[in-house]
Order: sequence, then C-alpha cells, then structure tokens
Amino acid sequence: MKLIDIYARIKKDMNYIEKELEKSMNSDHPLMRQTSMHLLKAGGKRIRPIFVLLSGQFGEYQLERMRDIAVSMELIHMASLVHDDVIDDANTRRGQLTVKSKWDNRIAMYTGDYIFAEALGVITRFDNPRIHQIMSDAIVEMSIGEIEQIRFFFNTKQTVRDYLLRIKRKTALLIAISCQLGAVAAGASPEVTRRLYSYGYHVGMAFQIRDDLLDLCGTEEQIGKPPGSDIKQGNLTLPVLLALQEPLLSTPLLEEIERIREADGQTDVSKFLEMVRGCSGLLKAEEIASRYITKAIEDLSGLPDIQAKKDLAGVARFVGERTN
Repeated sequence: MKLIDIYARIKKDMNYIEKELEKSMNSDHPLMRQTSMHLLKAGGKRIRPIFVLLSGQFGEYQLERMRDIAVSMELIHMASLVHDDVIDDANTRRGQLTVKSKWDNRIAMYTGDYIFAEALGVITRFDNPRIHQIMSDAIVEMSIGEIEQIRFFFNTKQTVRDYLLRIKRKTALLIAISCQLGAVAAGASPEVTRRLYSYGYHVGMAFQIRDDLLDLCGTEEQIGKPPGSDIKQGNLTLPVLLALQEPLLSTPLLEEIERIREADGQTDVSKFLEMVRGCSGLLKAEEIASRYITKAIEDLSGLPDIQAKKDLAGVARFVGERTN
C-alpha cells in the first residue's frame, strides 16, 4: 500500500483541512499573514492531520470535530518548526527559505507564537476538558524536549536513553496525541484510544530516527537542507551515539566532533559524515526504527478490521521506509 493511495481515500477531507489551515493563517496583520502563509505554502506531508482523520474513524466520525483536532495538531507542529529554525539557525526547510531566513529571528519567533495561539484558539471549540489537558500537557513536554536538546548539544557523554526520551518529547508525543485526540473526539472506547496512542508513539519514534538517518545519509535534494545539519547545530543523534560506542571509531570521531564544536558549526562536515556512514551505527539505528514500526503495527492488532486500520498500518510502513 502506497501513501498516495491512503491520501486518495481521504482526499476530500484533507482538502477541507487544508482550507481550514489557510483560514487560520488569515491574520488581520499583513506581515503576520505573509510569514504564516509562507510556512504553510512550503508544504509538508500533513502526517498529523492524517493520523487524526484515520483515528477518528474508530468512533463516530464527524468531519467538523476532526477538523478542529487536525488543524490544531498541524498548527502546533508548524509553530515548533518556526522556533526550531531560529534555534538551529536553519536557512532552508523543504527546499524553501525559512521564515527566519527570509525575514529575521524576531519575526520568526513571533510568527511561531502567533501560530501556537491559533492552535489554542481552535481547540477551545471543544468543551471536553480532557482534550484541553492532553494538548496542554503535550506542549509542556515538547518545550522540555527542546530545552533538553539544547542542553545536550555536543555532549558526547549522553546516553541512547537520553536521546530516546528527547525525541519522545520533541516528535513522538505530538504524533501520539494526534491519534489519541482523533479517537477521543470521535468518542472511541478507552481501549481503542489507548491502542491508537501507543501506535502513534511508536510511529513517532521511528519517524524521528528516520529523520536523523536522512540527515546523515540523504542528499540536499531529498531532505530539503544540507546533510549534516544536525551535527553543525551540536545535535548528536542516535546513529552518532551508536557510532561512538565502536572502539576503533570512538577516538577519531570524538576529535572530529570537538573540531566542529570549536568551529561553532561553521565548518565543513564531510569528514564527519564519511566516518559515520562507514560504521555500523547507521544499520543499528535502522534496526531500532524498524522495531518501533513493528510495535506500531502490533498495536493495531486489537482494533476493528476497518479500512482505517489497514491505512494506519500502511502509514507506519511508509514512515519506516521513507527517503524524504
């Protein structure tokens, strides 16, 4: 099953969600509208809205209710991207100039704040306090994840467990609650909701690991930014941490990481990439990502046998194999 086939089945509803996203970006302030729309038009897979719509089909599916969850989840994701680009000093994303690059850091930060506020405004249409609590708790955890990433920049003493906890907060949690809130809004049973949350968590973990692998092995055309961006920022990802465990590679790799740190990331990282690409850390990271995908598909086993279940399994497999 291809992702395009899944998109085709929910195309009408996804088009509706896209229009609602545009409406939410329609600020009365011309510059705010321009920066927000620049980010929206840069595109994206809209994975989080897809998870919301598919998860909602395990309950009483009402597009208007799914709309508000899907839009708020994507807005939170978009806001975090704008802030990330400032922290990472990223000039491009998805092959397009970032907001901070096209305008400046201050405009980007306020754009991110505005989009976060829009997400909170959309979710207030629900009178279910559980939905509000889940969303606010997730934003808190995401913020902690971002702080932890900064705290661990160029820290070669961090553990794989440190990394996994960080990506849970930064990436997996928002995907998990996209599935969870889609189910909650549709009135799905507690057991179905729990399984969908677990599925989203496992897919989200694999999603970030694949992202980190692509940063090391992908081309600029594939990933929309120069490979090696993570290490320039000081972000040591799973393949690198695993490479540091190899006795023969550990010392020269530590020296190369220190060289990049001393250059404040303003240096060529081709030697670093060559070293990591030649070790077993990449394969081990791919195996860990694959295990997360296997667990995600296992989470679906107890769900009703509807098309959405097959589609969620298809999305999981896509995440495990994606090349961009």
